[in-house]
Amino acid sequence: MVQVAFLGLGNMGQGMIHNLSRKGNLDSPLIIWNRSTKRSEAFAAGKNITVAPSIEDAVSKSDIIFSCVSNDEAIISVYDIALKIPGGVKGKVFSECSTIHPDTTRQLEKVTKATGAEFVASPVFGAPAAAAAGALIFVTAGSKAAIETIQPYLVGVMGRQVIDLSDDPDVGKALTLKITGNTIILGMVEALSEGHVLAEKSGLGTENFEKFIAALFGQSPYLPYSKRLTTGDYVREQPLFAVDLAAKDARHALSLAKSSGTTLPVTEIAAKHLASVKEEMGVSGDITSIYGILREAAGLPFIEKK
Repeated sequence: MVQVAFLGLGNMGQGMIHNLSRKGNLDSPLIIWNRSTKRSEAFAAGKNITVAPSIEDAVSKSDIIFSCVSNDEAIISVYDIALKIPGGVKGKVFSECSTIHPDTTRQLEKVTKATGAEFVASPVFGAPAAAAAGALIFVTAGSKAAIETIQPYLVGVMGRQVIDLSDDPDVGKALTLKITGNTIILGMVEALSEGHVLAEKSGLGTENFEKFIAALFGQSPYLPYSKRLTTGDYVREQPLFAVDLAAKDARHALSLAKSSGTTLPVTEIAAKHLASVKEEMGVSGDITSIYGILREAAGLPFIEKK
């Protein structure tokens, strides 16, 4: 009997938990924990899920513990509690899926293995829609044995593919790949936003520009992101890729670039635009709200009124 737990119930965690509880072939109901027990209970209703009142409760009852939270500070806080439960965590496997700095991941591995537990860095690529569809791409780093332990819950359950870095002893490289990969997303949103603003200002029209996007990039994330801009979905009550998270990823990328002796000019520009998004929209800002900032800079309204 293997007991699985999942810590975190954000936009990504919800889809991951849903698929893990439904398709994970679990021996017993999935245990979940979130800072808001009320939110967890509402989400768990009618599903193969048990809500834990605390991190200690979730971890003490589980053999495999997945986690996906918002930032470095949050996951450090979670692990500080999880690794100090009465009775210890020896033999347990922790799979950490958050987007955090590689140095944070290295530190988490160090303190986890010091307790006798195993640690797998397993950040994911994919938007909340991909998480809901079980189509995430996992990047795994850690011991082969630990990765094999979590393997049954990845492809075909929460994800569609695994990029395996188990041959490398540095688990931080999984997060270096994740952070570097996210600079591509930032650059894509920047390029799409600039292109759509130019198309509108030049008289070409955003519809014609999107026809080009569909023709050349139709099977990639470019088209869904483009449609978020053209349909006004870059302004929403609940962001899909919150401005604070995008800005955090940009900071981590710029930090990595600096320590590696290189620069990321596009990411620097995106970071400035994200700061403007936060100033204008607060926590409801989304990565795609960069489009609104560029529209305003070109003399257009932040969003076209229908």
